[in-house]
Amino acid sequence: MGEVDLSVRLGPLRLRNPVVTASGCFASGREMARFFDLSTLGAVVTKSVTVEPCAGLPPPRMAETDSGMLNAIGLQNPGIDTWVERDLPWLVDQDVPVIASIAGKTADEYGLLAKRLRDVPGLAALEVNISCPNVEDRGIVFACRTGATAAAISAVAQVCDLPIFAKLTPDVADITEIAHAAVDAGATGVSLINTLLGMAIDVTTRRPKLAAGTGGLSGPAIRPVAIRAVHQVRHALGDVPIIGLGGACTCTDVLEFIMAGADAVAIGTATFADPMAIPAAVEGLTRWLRGQEERAIAQVRGTADTERTA
Repeated sequence: MGEVDLSVRLGPLRLRNPVVTASGCFASGREMARFFDLSTLGAVVTKSVTVEPCAGLPPPRMAETDSGMLNAIGLQNPGIDTWVERDLPWLVDQDVPVIASIAGKTADEYGLLAKRLRDVPGLAALEVNISCPNVEDRGIVFACRTGATAAAISAVAQVCDLPIFAKLTPDVADITEIAHAAVDAGATGVSLINTLLGMAIDVTTRRPKLAAGTGGLSGPAIRPVAIRAVHQVRHALGDVPIIGLGGACTCTDVLEFIMAGADAVAIGTATFADPMAIPAAVEGLTRWLRGQEERAIAQVRGTADTERTA
């Protein structure tokens, strides 16, 4: 049957395979390294880090839903300085590209984070989590406005030469407009999608299941939304690099994202139930590709025939 090629290009990056971790579900990798060799991954996208340490939101922070999970963690992290000194050195020694996720409350904070990371050895790229409230705009999420999106991405691009991936929220009328704004402001590519805003209520107590009331919905329930977003942005923005995420659990899910137009695919929530979901997806891609005419997974990108149904 011959050899198959799982490697993909993600802008200037070359990944050994298209399967990466989703930010927020992987911390800095030490926990998952007990289960599998991190070098088998395409890349590691770290948990979002902020300028100052953040304790996060009060519990309960997570609630299971039908085909998914709600979370309101509140960007808990040790702050950029501690993270760079304590967590990052171990991760960059694991022979896997490291994409650092950053989150800010203002455009200036994104710039400060990028400036702190631009000369750190071993970083492959930045994922700019702009699905965060902008305190300078009545708390409206950066990625809900083209202007705020451009301001945050521009603040990063002006001080950092690393590849930049803008992580976008699906809670907008037209995600292609936001993607355009991010790329025009200097983003190398986009990550689609972050969680959907959701809510669950305990009918016994008549209270929200999350202390924060609302939270981000992830898991299989949001995958069709993510597939649609990837497909739309691929067609609207041409060859812009795309990391697809949102409900991917298996090899089949990864293939669906790739056929919709994603270059790489992140798996996150699935690892809470099965830490081996990520390496299993990589192995599944190899088996699947051996049965296809294509010899390289990159050739599968965007091949969904949207003119016909299954």
